[in-house]
Amino acid sequence: MTFFNRIVPLALCFFACIGAVAQEALPEKTITELKYNLDSKGSRYIKATILNQTWLRWNESNPGSLVNGEPQATTVDIGMRRTRFQLYGQLTDHVFFYTQYGLNNFNFLAQNAGNRKIQAFFHDVVGEYRVFKGKDYLKVGGGLTVLNGLSRFSQPGVTSIMTTDVPVFLQVTVDQTDEFARRLAVYGRGQLGRFDYRVAISDPFPIQTNGVPPAPIGKDATFTTYGHTRQFNAFFMYNLLDREPNTTPYMAGTYLGDKKVLNIEAGVIYQSRATWSLANTDTVFHNMLHWSAAVYADMPLKQNKYAVSTYAGYFFTDYGRGYIRNNGIMNPANGVNGQGGFNGAGNAYPMFGTGNSIYAQLGLRLPDSMLGKAGTLMPYVSYRWSGYEKLAGAVNVYDAGVNWLLNRHQSKLSFNYQLRPVFTQNPAGEYITADNASSAWLQYQVFF
Repeated sequence: MTFFNRIVPLALCFFACIGAVAQEALPEKTITELKYNLDSKGSRYIKATILNQTWLRWNESNPGSLVNGEPQATTVDIGMRRTRFQLYGQLTDHVFFYTQYGLNNFNFLAQNAGNRKIQAFFHDVVGEYRVFKGKDYLKVGGGLTVLNGLSRFSQPGVTSIMTTDVPVFLQVTVDQTDEFARRLAVYGRGQLGRFDYRVAISDPFPIQTNGVPPAPIGKDATFTTYGHTRQFNAFFMYNLLDREPNTTPYMAGTYLGDKKVLNIEAGVIYQSRATWSLANTDTVFHNMLHWSAAVYADMPLKQNKYAVSTYAGYFFTDYGRGYIRNNGIMNPANGVNGQGGFNGAGNAYPMFGTGNSIYAQLGLRLPDSMLGKAGTLMPYVSYRWSGYEKLAGAVNVYDAGVNWLLNRHQSKLSFNYQLRPVFTQNPAGEYITADNASSAWLQYQVFF
């Protein structure tokens, strides 16, 4: 199947929608919010938000993929990538709370112990105390939180994602020893001038409770089922231009030119004895250490007619000797036959591992008046490279797409094309890149 046959139907659907709506102008843009002020100034408040991201996706299956036992070279599915409800607020000059409830990756294969109804859960439940009245110098809090030490895309504000999805490999323990990247933690965070910081001690969940039988101990590191240790996180960022908001722990994907942001960031996550492996017949424990350094820019151009958003970072991830984990986002296949390769079923590929990674993205928001009252477009590209200890070949993932911002992030339709690697084992026993597979999807986001 050619490149054009793979993506043209979805791309034509995207651009046909643009043409149809552009001809019939939408009403004037309005941005409202569900907010109840507790004082006359609005400094004390309770606020609610809703988010839904629906995907229509075509996927080129990994070799040997099965859907309920049937071989399928390609799949088409509809799913809810994220559905979330937030409720949070500044109750007093010092007391802040934050909660988030919702579900993820809900497609036709979504189930929990055979029951498709058991899906939604609390993502975040946080209580926080602002030490200095009216100042963000120091906030101390605790609960179930996304706050961690690696990078801005390890704690992403998913309503403002530019690339339709986050680089999930930066959520380094997602659904292994955390709850969809959230951890039970106590933390301190704040802003001192242009310096933004967050430090946390988290209490990881045991791998035994993630809903999948733990991998048996072997020569490659896996998360241990023996003992329990704490995790330490630290993240630091310097705002060279505008300061980013510090209301919640989440960090924006793109401000669409509303701010002039240029940041330098660095972070680290450490946990002793997090994984284990066998050396001959001896059990060896491994400390887990991840760190990163990155730069982020998001700002208007040419008298606010355009806006650019870009990010580039280096990431060192060490789970222990030979650690590798395949993962497929909202996987549209649930089995493999005898022809299945290293990647596994559906759209899975080596997403997490011990080694080095580089990730970069670039997008350009076009003039607001481009489509009249029907909004504007924001094309983007992203690239991820990972060199993992377990693999002889590199992990290269390419994404390209465009957001149709009907009403900024409140209502947007996005098209994304992705190319991912397919690995196989050569006669020497090395895991090498044998081919590439692609997928394309349309996403419609509603955020209020």
